Amino acid sequence: MATLYSQAESNIRKTWLLITVFVLFIIALGWLLSFILGNFLILIVAVVFSVLMSFFSYWYSDKMVLAMTKAEPIEKKDNPELFRIVENLCITAGTPMPKIYILPEPQPNAFATGRDEKHAVLAVTKGLLEKLERVELEGVIAHELSHIKNRDILLGTVIVILAGIIALLSHWFLRISFWSSMGRRNSRDSGGLIILILGLIAAILAPIAATLIHLAISRKREFLADASGALLTRYPEGLARALEKISQDSTAMKVANNSTAHLFISSPFKGKQSKSWFTKLFMTHPPVEERTKALRGMKV
Repeated sequence: MATLYSQAESNIRKTWLLITVFVLFIIALGWLLSFILGNFLILIVAVVFSVLMSFFSYWYSDKMVLAMTKAEPIEKKDNPELFRIVENLCITAGTPMPKIYILPEPQPNAFATGRDEKHAVLAVTKGLLEKLERVELEGVIAHELSHIKNRDILLGTVIVILAGIIALLSHWFLRISFWSSMGRRNSRDSGGLIILILGLIAAILAPIAATLIHLAISRKREFLADASGALLTRYPEGLARALEKISQDSTAMKVANNSTAHLFISSPFKGKQSKSWFTKLFMTHPPVEERTKALRGMKV
């Protein structure tokens, strides 16, 4: 229990650290652009934008994730069995009942999102409900409830928004730098070339920064959620079998993207996509073989 509490506190600190770094990064970018273009208004806009986006990422990032994944809310009458499983595990874990969403995807997978236990969302795919046995489904849900209790969901959800904004801004800064340098070329002003070079550097470094933010979510959080989930169900084999089935399923997920991939219990990229070097760059899940070995080595 002390380990879980320590993990939750660590994730809260990481979340605020990431938000702080994001604010400073955007302000620095605004200052650089305002200095080069000689327009102080750009810096003011950058400050206001960074504060508003940080506020938005904390309070509304879960809604953005649900929209990106096209998850749909359901009620107890829609799937009584699923609700009973979640309710029983929530009682055991001592956590409030999360809202339940369904992704109309044939690939078996699941994720949790939200800023805290009282505003948590559990999302499962249609394929997960159809392809897993009850004990396996319980293992997956227990894993996601552990993420909620450990406060992993806040950190993971905020990262989706901040990383996306950084990538968009890098593209915007590159375009501004290019057109500004083009406008100064006729006047033989070397400043245009400097702007273009700085723009290229920013455009290259910003996505790298976004990648590092993704990787700031330690793979240890998946091992901890696996262990916590197994302790919750008292049956590690259920989750181990579920992970094997999910990883071996070759069904593609239409809404899979690099921004939200780290939220799922297993990487949503399948087939040829999983072999892409770009996809591997954003992988935050430990190998399934290591996870199942750890689960089967547990004594509960």
